[in-house]
Amino acid sequence: MFEKQWTIANPVELEGIGLHTGKPVFLKLKPLSESSGIVFRRTDLPGQPTIKACLENVVATNRGTVLKQNDAQVHTVEHVLAAVSGMGIDNIEIELSSEEPPACDGSSAVFVDLIEQVGMVEQSEPRQFIQAKNSFWYRDGEKFMAYLPSDKFEISFSLDYNNGLLEPQSARVEIDQNNFRARIGRARTFGFEYEFEMLAAHNLARGGSLDNAIIVGNDGKIQNPGGLRDPQEFVLHKILDFIGDFSLLGKRIRGHFIAERTGHSFNVKFARMLKEKADSQNRKDANMMYIEDIKSILPHRYPFLLVDRILSIVPGESIVGIKNVTANEEFFNGHFPGKPVMPGVLIVEAMAQVAGVLFLSQPENKGKVPFFCGIDKIRFRRPVVPGDRLEFSIKVLKVRGNTGKVEAEAKVDGELVTSGELMFQLV
Repeated sequence: MFEKQWTIANPVELEGIGLHTGKPVFLKLKPLSESSGIVFRRTDLPGQPTIKACLENVVATNRGTVLKQNDAQVHTVEHVLAAVSGMGIDNIEIELSSEEPPACDGSSAVFVDLIEQVGMVEQSEPRQFIQAKNSFWYRDGEKFMAYLPSDKFEISFSLDYNNGLLEPQSARVEIDQNNFRARIGRARTFGFEYEFEMLAAHNLARGGSLDNAIIVGNDGKIQNPGGLRDPQEFVLHKILDFIGDFSLLGKRIRGHFIAERTGHSFNVKFARMLKEKADSQNRKDANMMYIEDIKSILPHRYPFLLVDRILSIVPGESIVGIKNVTANEEFFNGHFPGKPVMPGVLIVEAMAQVAGVLFLSQPENKGKVPFFCGIDKIRFRRPVVPGDRLEFSIKVLKVRGNTGKVEAEAKVDGELVTSGELMFQLV
């Protein structure tokens, strides 16, 4: 896997027709500088506007992914995006003389050939990667996708139609240049004969033919004279679409995806979920504090330091911290012998210490000591015992000079155990 960004060495071009519009189109690939990303340019429109290939610009996903920025749009972009991403290109401009790239042969193979024809150039800036630390999944009816943490980009895809014309297919592949070039990039788009009237009614597939799509007849037979390029061509093309749609994240991907019966709309939705989780994770990581960081802010020390880690902090607004409750805590010797329960007053103290980190981490409060001024609306909902992991969430309600008021909650495994309001003064 390349760790630096890459672009193409020289411009390269081709002509063709759009799959759905049937319009003639001229496409030109051009190198771009570091961190520019993938950009479409509509040369047929006044001012030759650009459309950034990103999730924020997705406006439709019916039979292809559509991007729009300001008043310019491009659609059915997934095949050229898959080629760019699958071949490891980070920065490139894709000029189009119409709203849809050429269909070519219905795969990404022609675009791969163009990239290899002009060659690739390593750039100086490092690549950006996106990955989540934890697994997650999403289901919508028969459509399903899961994400598993991995240092590689892998896809396990299962394809199963209910029309009885195709046997179920599945494939697991690691996405790299060799696999994309040899198998994935050559897989053509496909459709069923019984869909022709519906597509025509919606002005779709006006440029479609046996030259740029696999057609499955109503008898289940492949109508293309040459047959399939690969026994798994159908599921491989779904993986190709997946790669094109997920390239809209704008970063190289690390993770193992398990997908069943997904299409463009589901792909985009799941990519947005991955982005949200990765962004949240990065925000937390950037603001996380460990015990030595906490000790550099709070004056408390053993046995009265009751905060083990800060998970996230928004200066002046909120903070989340944790306390791991162990059987070795001093207070369990007397509270209570034979039935250890964490004293409620110490849970409140721990919440206050987390709030203290929020305020004492601000430069103007460095070196000050927090003192309680009042406690309101405190409620204890269940005991806290050895083995529990207390998570404290603090939100600022009011600050005036050196005094303030916060809303505090303590949870164990997502269950609220203590809540209330704390008033304090910094001296």
